[in-house]
Amino acid sequence: MPDITQPQLSDAIAQLVSCGVFSVDRQMHILSWNRFMQYHSGFSGDDVIGKDMFALFPELPEKWLRKKIESVFVLGVSAYTSWEHRPYLFRFRHTRPITDTIEWMQQNCSFIPIEDGNGVVIAVGITLLDATDVCLAYGELKKREKTVTDALQELTVRNAQLSALNEELAQAHQQLLQSEKLAAIGQLAAGIAHEINNPVGFVLSNLNSLQRYMSTLLDYARSLDQLIGQHAPALDAQLLALAQAADIEFLAEDGPALVAESQEGLTRVRDIVVDLRDFSRVDSAHQWDQVDIHRCIESTLNIVHNEIKYQADLVREYSELPPVTCIPSQINQVVLNLVVNAAQSYAGKGTQGGERGTITVRTGVDATDDASIWFEVADAGSGIAPENLKRIFDPFFTTKPVGKGTGLGLSLTYGIVTAHGGRIDVSSTVGVGTTFRVTLPRRGPDAPPLEQQPPAATALAIT
Repeated sequence: MPDITQPQLSDAIAQLVSCGVFSVDRQMHILSWNRFMQYHSGFSGDDVIGKDMFALFPELPEKWLRKKIESVFVLGVSAYTSWEHRPYLFRFRHTRPITDTIEWMQQNCSFIPIEDGNGVVIAVGITLLDATDVCLAYGELKKREKTVTDALQELTVRNAQLSALNEELAQAHQQLLQSEKLAAIGQLAAGIAHEINNPVGFVLSNLNSLQRYMSTLLDYARSLDQLIGQHAPALDAQLLALAQAADIEFLAEDGPALVAESQEGLTRVRDIVVDLRDFSRVDSAHQWDQVDIHRCIESTLNIVHNEIKYQADLVREYSELPPVTCIPSQINQVVLNLVVNAAQSYAGKGTQGGERGTITVRTGVDATDDASIWFEVADAGSGIAPENLKRIFDPFFTTKPVGKGTGLGLSLTYGIVTAHGGRIDVSSTVGVGTTFRVTLPRRGPDAPPLEQQPPAATALAIT
């Protein structure tokens, strides 16, 4: 076999194919340029590589092309445009035998993400396929027979249907990738939480011991002071000077307070770590359990506290609830999505004069069906426009800027609630706020029989 490496072979193929092949970075600098592009543009690779594409070719549709290429960088998904929708990118003259009909080469263009070893898109490859003969033949067929035109129209419809199916497949692929990433992150978070919990545990234990030691030492010092005062009063002045120099009174007051504050802080860290570990458990993703919904809500609010503390204050309005059979980790995900969306609604509305928003979490038993419970998340944020309200549960639908949201949060929430046999209702007014209410049956449709379930969880005391 000839001694040729894989990159050399790939480069040779790219140079010899009968279509344009080149690539650009995110700043629109040309990274590669094959012979087809050199022949039709008149520029060699040395002329263009490292140069700004739009400076070299000012005739390019810059605004449209930048948006197309940027979407490939952001989404990491290939894009395509045909000559039917945009006849050409580069103004190349075609070399087809039929003349005096089309002056410029008609082009089908593909935009393909090029990733590094970590899956990060570092460049976009662009191919230009000369579709002039197809375009000319299509035009001639349209002129000759109506039956042929009808056939082509049917073919176009089928092609559109195929494109729609391909788009659905691409969306499903993206959703699968997102699910895999979330699962991996959850696994990693559970492992980190476990590792943090161990040192926090022994530090907290040491502080408890230190608190006892300090109490014993202070008692010893007070007793020693009394004994010296009784049996060696001549030393009182020296002891008083030593106590004042060491500021014993302040140490005796502040030392136990510092230990108590440290214990309180570590206890909060431990609670957050435990909640994070429970929230991230992958092995319980499909495990039904009989739980207190308030415990699920509080555990999630503890985790998401940092996300919302700068935007809004939390208000809890809890009613007494019976235990509910559900998949706790999935209900945690529902609460997380709704509370984070509520916090982000204030970022969209903005606050005046430093005024903070309010997120209210309510619970109750369904008044029309005591076999169901409900919880809702209400905000007074920017609200949802009426034209978007009916689409908010669609996969990949988002009103956030590109790169700021996947459009999967509410879709995932809807799927979880539906799988539990429940429903989710939303009411919203632009500029006033939004309320999401989740209604769940006390026993989900796929829950195991009651005799197979563990005892009901202890109700969480809410103060």
